[in-house]
Amino acid sequence: MASDLTGKVAVVTGAASGIGLASTEAMLAAGARVVLVDRDEAAMAALVSKHGYAVVPLRMDLLDPKDCATLVPRALKLAGQIDILHANAGTYVGGELVDNDTQAIDRMLNLNVNVVMKNVHDVLPHMIARGTGDIIVTSSLAAHFPTPWEPVYASSKWAVNCFVQTVRRQVFKHGIRVGAISPGPVISALLADWPPEKLKEAREAGSLLEASEVAEVVIFMLTRPRGMTIRDVVMMPTQFDL
Repeated sequence: MASDLTGKVAVVTGAASGIGLASTEAMLAAGARVVLVDRDEAAMAALVSKHGYAVVPLRMDLLDPKDCATLVPRALKLAGQIDILHANAGTYVGGELVDNDTQAIDRMLNLNVNVVMKNVHDVLPHMIARGTGDIIVTSSLAAHFPTPWEPVYASSKWAVNCFVQTVRRQVFKHGIRVGAISPGPVISALLADWPPEKLKEAREAGSLLEASEVAEVVIFMLTRPRGMTIRDVVMMPTQFDL
């Protein structure tokens, strides 16, 4: 496994914590260089200290349209190529819709949907010109089940899944693989916004995944033979009851 991604350059958004951090660590262990896209400079600096040249920090506010538009050109300037895009950055709005703040809804839909679409849009010309590339989008189990305690979040992930599956059909002819990973609840900062009773129930039932478990599946998707696309992986804790 240590040499599976040798010579590859990956760009990971939301790379400083949670699934993004676990994905970054797994890709580094597999031999890739990783461009870290995040706002947390201290966390990225710690990864640079740990991994050295293999880590390329790129501080960026993806919710700033002008900043977001510079992701691909800046990453190419720093690393020379992009073989992998893991569009992972996202946020969470849960609970009763009537209680949700509309500005929080706007922010979440922008980051979870619009930013993903823009990042993929911007990297495609580079990948098409090279005739190869891998794009993985972090979706959610909520994209496959109308989760009653998180209608806004679930809707964003349904949109993302539609985007992944339609873009995949457009670009496979260029040698580009596009897939989504859809984990159930993962132990991360996003769970801080879960309804307290639901979080308590999940913890007591052992119905949570580790970010490292998700990263293992990301590596599995990236290291299949080029003639195989893992288009969507749904992961859930065995004890998780829909």
